[in-house]
Amino acid sequence: MSASAYITGLGRYLPGAPVSNDEIADRLGGVGPGGDRIKDRILAANGIRQRHYAIDADGATTELNEELAVKALRAALDDRGVEASDLGMLACATTQGDLLIPGFASMVHGRLGGGPMQVVTAAGVCASSLSALDAAVAKVRLGDHPRAAVVASELSSRWLHRRRFTSVKPSLDAEFLRWMLSDGAGAVVVEFQPHPDRPSLRVDWVRQVSLAHDHPVVMRAGLDGGEPIAGRTWQDAADVATAERAGMLHIKQNTRHLTALAEAGLQQFEELVDIGLIDLRHLDHVLCHYSTNAFRDIAFDGIRARIPGLDTDRWFSNLETCGNTGAASIYIALEEAWRIGRFATGDTVLLAVPESGRFSFAFAHLTVVDPRSTRR
Repeated sequence: MSASAYITGLGRYLPGAPVSNDEIADRLGGVGPGGDRIKDRILAANGIRQRHYAIDADGATTELNEELAVKALRAALDDRGVEASDLGMLACATTQGDLLIPGFASMVHGRLGGGPMQVVTAAGVCASSLSALDAAVAKVRLGDHPRAAVVASELSSRWLHRRRFTSVKPSLDAEFLRWMLSDGAGAVVVEFQPHPDRPSLRVDWVRQVSLAHDHPVVMRAGLDGGEPIAGRTWQDAADVATAERAGMLHIKQNTRHLTALAEAGLQQFEELVDIGLIDLRHLDHVLCHYSTNAFRDIAFDGIRARIPGLDTDRWFSNLETCGNTGAASIYIALEEAWRIGRFATGDTVLLAVPESGRFSFAFAHLTVVDPRSTRR
């Protein structure tokens, strides 16, 4: 029997009070000339009704990204009933930490405390969340650590405030993400055995694939144009202020490629079905990170082609109430689904995270097991 890994504790943290669609422009410093139409169109399509920001009404940052991560970690540790000193490994994921150097995991560990432990920073965008889980699960299964923690955290709002868009006219690619992204963190505890007193989530497998060899850069920051060219990245500018004035630090999404992203994600899903990793007859829950309800509908249509009469009640998302928190989204959704009692012993759960950065996709398959269970 191969070694197993189990999620035994879950936590999340969403900063501040919820911000409604009517309040979002004020929180982000207003709308630029002609921007109301773009804002309204994006908000209508994405379906988000409220989100959270770690910035105040004046646009000042209220909490560091590492602080969001630590609060989610402490919630997960409390849920499990263990301390940071019980961890042998900490795997962290984020799009952008608070500092350029050192790595995000080192900063989170320094604030969390605990003791000596292995740390891993998974960089990227949304799919970095499951890359961090993959690293932790692998080390637990190898027997290197009996217990690890994984956290994904995002603080994108400080890059979305209006003061970032005063020097150049913002593009649709930048405006799209301005009304899409928000802040939050989610965390899980991973162990070599189930929780002793309640059900756990056995991690059956984690898969991540990049299709960057076949696709351009889609979501990016730090570029003068769509593709990197020597001498024309943000680090090549005369100074950071020059790069920002040129709009190179805007977080941008090339929206023209998003339909192709959804189609590629469905193809990756179908490949997992074809090789037998996903059994459509026994797939009880799907938690998929997506930026807009429009892509949920594309996914529904594609999965229905493989599962006639698909019961969409299997699908869970809290995008509408928690917002698009990037890498953190999948753990924020998993924590809520677990906490509200959506899962029952024996249920299977598929986590799916498409990443538009340069077309990456990550999946994880979980099974709800009883305490002390060793069945596979």
